[in-house]
Amino acid sequence: MRTETLRALDTAQPRDDVDRVTIHALRNHLNLQSDLHAANLDVAPVNNIASPVQWVREIFDNMPTSTTDDWEQIVERLRHVPRALESYTEGLHEAASLGKLASMTQIREAGAQAEAYSELKGPFGSLLAHDSVPDSLRESLEQAVTDAREAYGGLVRAFHEDFAATARETDAVGEDDYRLHLQSFLGAKLEPGEVYEWGIEQLQKLDEEQRLVAHQISPGASIREAMKALNEDPARRLNSTDELRRWMQALSDQAVSELSKDHFEFTDAMRNLQCMIAPTQDGGIYYTPPSNDFSRPGRMWWSVPEGTTRHATWEETTTVYHEGVPGHHLQVATALANAGELNAWRRMGIWVSGHGEGWALYAERLMEELGYLNDPGDRMGMLDSQRLRTVRVIFDVGFHCGYKVPAELGEMLGGARAGEVWSPQDGWDFLTHNVIMDPAVLRFEWLRYMGWPGQAPSYKLGQELWLDLRKQVAAREGDQFDLKHFHSRALRLGSVGLDTLAHAMTL
Repeated sequence: MRTETLRALDTAQPRDDVDRVTIHALRNHLNLQSDLHAANLDVAPVNNIASPVQWVREIFDNMPTSTTDDWEQIVERLRHVPRALESYTEGLHEAASLGKLASMTQIREAGAQAEAYSELKGPFGSLLAHDSVPDSLRESLEQAVTDAREAYGGLVRAFHEDFAATARETDAVGEDDYRLHLQSFLGAKLEPGEVYEWGIEQLQKLDEEQRLVAHQISPGASIREAMKALNEDPARRLNSTDELRRWMQALSDQAVSELSKDHFEFTDAMRNLQCMIAPTQDGGIYYTPPSNDFSRPGRMWWSVPEGTTRHATWEETTTVYHEGVPGHHLQVATALANAGELNAWRRMGIWVSGHGEGWALYAERLMEELGYLNDPGDRMGMLDSQRLRTVRVIFDVGFHCGYKVPAELGEMLGGARAGEVWSPQDGWDFLTHNVIMDPAVLRFEWLRYMGWPGQAPSYKLGQELWLDLRKQVAAREGDQFDLKHFHSRALRLGSVGLDTLAHAMTL
């Protein structure tokens, strides 16, 4: 099917620029999928954030629960969970036979998540506590929940009993596989070695920028000392999960209200963005898009680790902008609302991390440019976010490609061993020295980089490619360049690969 479609694209006659972009995007996508398949990199992933372990469960996050029809849909989907996980287990056996099974570290972590999902107090069991469950469906729901929980329990046993012996010893995938992984997340080809050197330079620049802001917060203070002062400021503190959610919603509503006036184009449906506390405690922060007709709004989710009750607004302001507006919600909703030009695949079926996460990180810096981060504390939070995305470029590329820890970073390495090949412990020491984050959340991030090669660098690299594209278009258009128009035109294309984005903006 893939080969036939590629042949059809070679003879397709585009009617307009929309078709030209679709052909470019689809050809790049299919060629990449062929390369990934040839390298056996498309079978049964296992990690702590983006694998069927999480995907099957996440389906239920956004399902409505108001009517009998809603609950009938939930019951029906729950009934399919056992077969979905059975199919996934079959894929894991194939991955093991090809020598592409994940490491024991990732299997153990995903297994712990699956075990939490299988518990009565977990996300499936919590469905039984809804007041809106119709009496006529109570028994069916209880059985479907039990079957889903037991299926996750079976997955846990399979992880421990079937795959422990065939798991890889290391998460590192090697330079050749990494090159393909990176391309898959960017929709563009970059050389890992060049990316590694670029990341080192970026961290050195960010460190100097943060030092200057630290002096604004507290004259003579180091970065750590300035952050400590921010954490001790009662005005920047949230003391409960509910307080976090209400603060997120208020900040998000303000961004939508103000940015829709002069800086971005919004339809009425796009203005509805809900801030939610996730039903899990994994530590992730993520966005889920609206339904096709916007009857279900876009949602920003915060998975708060167990025991975490305090949050600092200076750290999280930029996160709200990243996940909401002008980040992911604006980006996704703009494409979704463009039904007059884009087909369903362009609107909803394609997501390229370098485009999507690159835009969201670009949006963080853009808020500084638009005057929303004039407060030194909020600006420090944005720079800390940028620093996180930069240090993980270095660790992700270095670890998976077997590069040596760069001695030129000096004290910024923390406890990482200069001149040695990156190990997981080097990565942990490097991250803990450079990133101010709850240890439970940082551990989640550290495991994510090792288990999802090439994805983490796509944020910072995508941001850089967005900035480069903006400069190119501004240079071509000269005095006619309009930033609002540039953003609208680019976002209306949908989440295409970054090579396709650059091509589309020349048409």
